[in-house]
Amino acid sequence: MSIEEQIGMKIRNLRNQNGLTQEELADRTELTKGFISQLERGLTAPSVSTLLDIVECLGTNLSDFFHDEDDLQIVFPKEDYFEKEDEDGNSITWLIATAQSRSLEPILVRLQPGQSMPADKPHEGEEFGYVLDGKIQVHYGDEKYTVKKGDSFIFPANRKHRISSACKKVSSILWISSPPSF
Repeated sequence: MSIEEQIGMKIRNLRNQNGLTQEELADRTELTKGFISQLERGLTAPSVSTLLDIVECLGTNLSDFFHDEDDLQIVFPKEDYFEKEDEDGNSITWLIATAQSRSLEPILVRLQPGQSMPADKPHEGEEFGYVLDGKIQVHYGDEKYTVKKGDSFIFPANRKHRISSACKKVSSILWISSPPSF
């Protein structure tokens, strides 16, 4: 199937999902019904600006239009994880390798006794954490909070923030950033 036919088929499917006729889509995009018909049959290719107008009228965007749902990975086996360890033995494990294309990013942080992670500058979004083992301190702006095994924390990321160890054993934290920032 040619790219023109693939684009045409997606436009036709979206138009039908939205309950529009070819004429209604043509009116909304200031195109002709004949052009929409040729487009849906893969007989012509739209310009980028025309395609943008069409997909917006159909309630989506170019990124979602070209994203193939069949490529969506749901399960991430341990073999897909990526781990980085610093010279002090602290580690970050990225649990979802493709998290940068998602709206949140889960990581596993292992913090050695007496150590801290580098400070994160203020940014958009939120941070959530759940302490799996050990005890940590959350440094949020000028404030400090102690969080122990089984406790969680959440805060807007609009202040400088970091975590540090607050016990004599390795602490493990499930950390979720939205949007991805690590």
